[in-house]
Amino acid sequence: MTTKTIAIMDDAYNLLARRKHEGESFSDVIRRVIGTKTDVMKFAGVWKNVSEEDAEDMKRNIRELRKKSTRELFK
Repeated sequence: MTTKTIAIMDDAYNLLARRKHEGESFSDVIRRVIGTKTDVMKFAGVWKNVSEEDAEDMKRNIRELRKKSTRELFK
């Protein structure tokens, strides 16, 4: 496999370095972070078997978590 040398600014390097896992090359980081886009249609129908009651419970939980996180922000 051939290699290419690219010049990047220090801030871009630091952003990339923070995403780097142990044993991972910078090429691996770029592939993982940029990767390929996931087709949104892959998720179509995922929630089709969720009951109305469960959906309402999820909505209520989300609202409560948002309220809690907002309160925590303004302490």
